[in-house]
Amino acid sequence: MTTSKEFRVLLYYHYVTIEDPEEFAKQHLKFCKETGLKGRILVANEGINGTVSGTVEQTDRYIEMMNSDPRFADMVFKIDESDKHAFKKMHVRPRKELVTLRLEDDIDPRQMTGKYLSPKEFYEAMQDEDTVILDARNDYEFDLGHFRGAIRPDIKTFRDLPDWVRENKEMLEGKKVLTYCTGGIRCEKFSGWLVREGFEDVGQLHGGIVSYGKDPEVQGELWDGQCYVFDQRIAVPVNQKEHVIVGRDYFDGEPCERYVNCANPECNRQFLCSEENEHKYMRSCTDECREHPRNLYIKENNLTEEEVKERIEKLNEENTVNA
Repeated sequence: MTTSKEFRVLLYYHYVTIEDPEEFAKQHLKFCKETGLKGRILVANEGINGTVSGTVEQTDRYIEMMNSDPRFADMVFKIDESDKHAFKKMHVRPRKELVTLRLEDDIDPRQMTGKYLSPKEFYEAMQDEDTVILDARNDYEFDLGHFRGAIRPDIKTFRDLPDWVRENKEMLEGKKVLTYCTGGIRCEKFSGWLVREGFEDVGQLHGGIVSYGKDPEVQGELWDGQCYVFDQRIAVPVNQKEHVIVGRDYFDGEPCERYVNCANPECNRQFLCSEENEHKYMRSCTDECREHPRNLYIKENNLTEEEVKERIEKLNEENTVNA
């Protein structure tokens, strides 16, 4: 693959039996560190799920190593160019599940899953009036970007999705259900769960949003906003034809695609916020967080107790005027 940038980010997963995830993780971490990679990899009895960054040479070495193992010989790597590392450190952790769904009766995607749809097939299926498009990600991921007309499940974590579907079953019954996620791994299990729940026509976007955005034919069409990713980039573009901003600033509702974490480390809520509002509201989502003794924004900007008090009073006065 030709590249104009020094670094690359690899996104990948593979459902395959790994007998001893703890030992595998230990050896895998050793190789990754020796190679110079940074990232986050999860290993379970059911397979591997990872994102790593490194130079072209380092990532090529990793791909070659993985493909030389018969278990991962046909594993697909989604590759993004990057100007630098997308992670600060390298972690490889054993887990019970690759994606935290916590079903009482687990789904094996190798045995049961929804129909794989190519980007072109997914694009065409989305435009069928008998289709519902169900986002399998969390609310904050949806708020940054999503497929046009997709349903936003009101969930904070992936494991809440099955309960949400059961509570809103009437929205999906009798319809062709299309589901999608960032790289495809969540949909492998979730679409299989939908099939087991009795939904007869379930399709999943093969390769996820990332592959859809890179597809030379559809070029990310019908996607609005950006795609949330779990590394230092936070967001990546998808639609190559037009860019529609769907994100809204937490404080004033203006178009925004910039995520920050609440300065109160005990809250750490992630919300969309302009740089101006970050400073105005001290990067805090509530007054309670603004006044918290461990507030990182206050510490970073060396604000005195008096200055904090004055700024909060000013915000309260503005809110009273605007009420």
